Amino acid sequence: MTDGKLVRDRIPDLIRDSGCHPVVYVAHLEEYRGRLRDKLLEETAEFLEAAPADAPGELADILEVVYALATDLGLTRADLESLRARKAAERGGFAERIVWAGNA
Repeated sequence: MTDGKLVRDRIPDLIRDSGCHPVVYVAHLEEYRGRLRDKLLEETAEFLEAAPADAPGELADILEVVYALATDLGLTRADLESLRARKAAERGGFAERIVWAGNA
């Protein structure tokens, strides 16, 4: 991959509005897929390092990347939510804070 990083769609316009001239290009599909995965790692790291007050915004950034990844896989947000709900119904969620410590 070349230098640079994947940014939200409106970022170039916001940069232009500030008087600067961003250098951007549209990634081909394979590059886009790789950059989405890189972005997921980046946003996850930012969430893990965030102060409590900033964590919700970082979590929203992760969700935006997850939605883009789902779309790339041919899933809608509704498809993804349905899959999540089905897995939660079968295996549960994480609300009960259960930690598996191995087998006895």
